[in-house]
Amino acid sequence: QLQASGGGSVQAGDSLRLSCAASGNAVSRYTYAWFRQAPGLEREFVAAIRWSGGGTNYEDSVKGRFTISKNSAESTVYLQMSSLKPEDTAVYSCAAGPVILSERRNPEAYYYWGQGTLVTVSS
Repeated sequence: QLQASGGGSVQAGDSLRLSCAASGNAVSRYTYAWFRQAPGLEREFVAAIRWSGGGTNYEDSVKGRFTISKNSAESTVYLQMSSLKPEDTAVYSCAAGPVILSERRNPEAYYYWGQGTLVTVSS
């Protein structure tokens, strides 16, 4: 089970941190990812992290601005977002599953989804 939180309304250039709390027996076996969906657009991959080993992947438009990380003690995955832009406005959702490296950007590869959290960035 995944529980996402941390969305809100901010100004361009601000920072925001999203959290995804995971529960269940298989937390450490999965890859975790953040996806986002803006109104009228397809769901888009943002970032992913493998719980075991911590390898990460990012969508090109967020590289250098967003950081995905995990806290093993809290079973939580974070998405630290900095230098936010209006085009980052979207509903952000966390996902988890036994996803191989080549499929990390594919939402269909993930088994579990948290509820979305809205991020609004105004100019």
